[in-house]
Amino acid sequence: MTSPLLQTPGAVPAEAPDEGVAAHYGEPFAEQRALLAGEAVVDRGDREVVRITGPDRLRWLNDLSSQKLDTLSPGEPTETLFLDAQGRVEHHLTLVDDGESVWGHVEPGTGAALIGWLDRMRFMLRVEVADETARYAVVSHRLAERPPLPEGSIAIGGDVLLPREALPERLGLRPAGLWAYEALRIEEHRPRLGFETDHKTIPHEVGWIGAAVHLTKGCYRGQETVARVHNLGHPPRRLVFLNLDGSVDKLPPHGAPVSEEPGGEPVGFVGSSARHHELGPIALAVVKRAVPVEATLFADGVAAAQEVVVPPDAGRNVAIDPSLRRRIR
Repeated sequence: MTSPLLQTPGAVPAEAPDEGVAAHYGEPFAEQRALLAGEAVVDRGDREVVRITGPDRLRWLNDLSSQKLDTLSPGEPTETLFLDAQGRVEHHLTLVDDGESVWGHVEPGTGAALIGWLDRMRFMLRVEVADETARYAVVSHRLAERPPLPEGSIAIGGDVLLPREALPERLGLRPAGLWAYEALRIEEHRPRLGFETDHKTIPHEVGWIGAAVHLTKGCYRGQETVARVHNLGHPPRRLVFLNLDGSVDKLPPHGAPVSEEPGGEPVGFVGSSARHHELGPIALAVVKRAVPVEATLFADGVAAAQEVVVPPDAGRNVAIDPSLRRRIR
């Protein structure tokens, strides 16, 4: 859906799949700093909103997805994945339960497929699934304390499902574009479905173990692959953070090849890239597990120093060190 904030003076539309919202409003670095300071909010109204009601909703979602949800407390935000039978990631859902319904949001263009699959899996359980995208927009903030919310809003951690008619007020904060949000997401090493994932991605490869996968919750579709990698093997690929050469005036696009030498055989692909207000050009990429952690990499020909996000020995009961994840200062 096209956001009314694109009518704001200086607004520049983002590229697909986010073309319905603003990439920036004319001051990308100032918008990043304002977002970090808790003085701005990001319109992510292109994301799709799902609502699941009924007394069986948490037990049902617990049986279908990777996170432990049957004991989820009202107001507690979390993430979960829906995997295929081979353990490959199909959907990523950010969600909260308000005591009556589960509210969640997913990537642009993926809501219909998820809702269709969930509808087919209801059987005789007391659950209903609805698309609420037309009524709610996702906005994100970095405030230390939750701001006062307009009536009917739902908080999911740093995200708010805001009634679309309230979007122009934006919680009383200035708008920051999606470029600001993405730069901070990349700095924090947080993967995004469809960017740091492809049709082969399994959760271990991008560090979703823990954040979106509960390792002892019991069976769900794709759980066998998760358990096998965790107990017996290593994922074939790993997520890395790239500090790109700032002297090159280009950002490698999504899907660009990553190699160990300029023009060499690809060993991975770029997921997302951005210009950070302090770090300069940065990116997330997915590379083969065997790539040495000390190797200089080339993303679309741009030299890059890598930082480990998912270590080569992830799996086989080796946990990802939380200290490897960046934290917003």
